[in-house]
Amino acid sequence: MPADDLIDAVRDDQQTELSRLGSSKTLYADTRGEMEPDAVHAAAAAREAAAAGTFEAWADDESDDAAAELFADAAADAAARRGDTDPADRDFSMHDVLADLTTTVERLGGLVGWTLVDKKVKEQLTGFFTGQADPQTASTYRSAGGEVEELRADAAGLLAEVCEGDGEWDAAEAAAIDVVAAAYDDYVETLEELGVNPKNVC
Repeated sequence: MPADDLIDAVRDDQQTELSRLGSSKTLYADTRGEMEPDAVHAAAAAREAAAAGTFEAWADDESDDAAAELFADAAADAAARRGDTDPADRDFSMHDVLADLTTTVERLGGLVGWTLVDKKVKEQLTGFFTGQADPQTASTYRSAGGEVEELRADAAGLLAEVCEGDGEWDAAEAAAIDVVAAAYDDYVETLEELGVNPKNVC
């Protein structure tokens, strides 16, 4: 299976979920309704801190040298994007799913799923700070979204090198879908707790 086909398959399977995760309600959920710049930055930092921790743990445990290097780079990039911002106290179910992935193929697939979610978040961060008349910060988050897209391409390219047969491609796809689904479940649960209908996209 070409790597692009895997990405397309995940997008098709999780089309509704990704569409809703790409709405402004994602930031509303992440900030627990506190749609102010400081709260948005703290929520974004929480996502980066969780990503850095997950990918660093993978890098330390990974037996495939190329994958270990990719995970280490992903961890370092996430830590750099967080910077000195204090993260909000947030738990992300998709990182529980990611932490349970043990094979190289599953982890690379999970990484693809993470990038699909995170790119949606970065787009909302860009839009939020554009609306705040803060083009410099908006540009920073837009560039971060570009980094995430590059990471997706690298993960997909490495999958093409390490996958042996349809079974491994299926495992990678399943891992990616599980990550997106977990992110969406968090989104729905949080919005419902806040008294917001998660099915209306805005």
